[in-house]
Amino acid sequence: MSGWGVLQYGSPCRECGYQWSITLEQAIDLVAAIPQRYAGLLYGHDATLQHPDLEWTASAYVCHVTDNLRIWAERLASAALTGHADITGYDDDLLARARAYNLLPVSGALWSLRSAATSWRQAVQMATESEVVLLHPKRGPQPVAEVVRNNAHDAYHHEWDIRRTLSHHGRLSSASRVHRSSDIRAEDS
Repeated sequence: MSGWGVLQYGSPCRECGYQWSITLEQAIDLVAAIPQRYAGLLYGHDATLQHPDLEWTASAYVCHVTDNLRIWAERLASAALTGHADITGYDDDLLARARAYNLLPVSGALWSLRSAATSWRQAVQMATESEVVLLHPKRGPQPVAEVVRNNAHDAYHHEWDIRRTLSHHGRLSSASRVHRSSDIRAEDS
């Protein structure tokens, strides 16, 4: 079970219900499925919508998850290739402003997410084989399993943000809400 994520968000996550106890394989599969899940969720909807309690649009969350997966993939691959495990934090809000997340079209963001998820999965495989443990200045030692669960939580949590944004604007079908409820129950098992 993840240490930093559980302390930060609770187990399950106090907001999105993510179960930190999922297996490494389940977490990898969750991230691998995210591009398709996000594309299905946003299909036919206005991705420029923003929930009043959130700073980003639905499309911006796709951009954030993409960047988060790319950054962690680079960290894992670098450690696997060089043995250098020290990493630094990054400010996701500064990155969002620099890349103008709220202005990027969702079609390009979803394309980029598919590529990022594929690269991330390859980096996870390399890091697993090399038994990488990243050293984060605030989170401490981050074994591959913890990185994977944290990344899976980020993707899952922001799917929840996208869903509640669409729901707030009355644009989420009842079928999508039922699908989400069954996802949560399946992950509990």
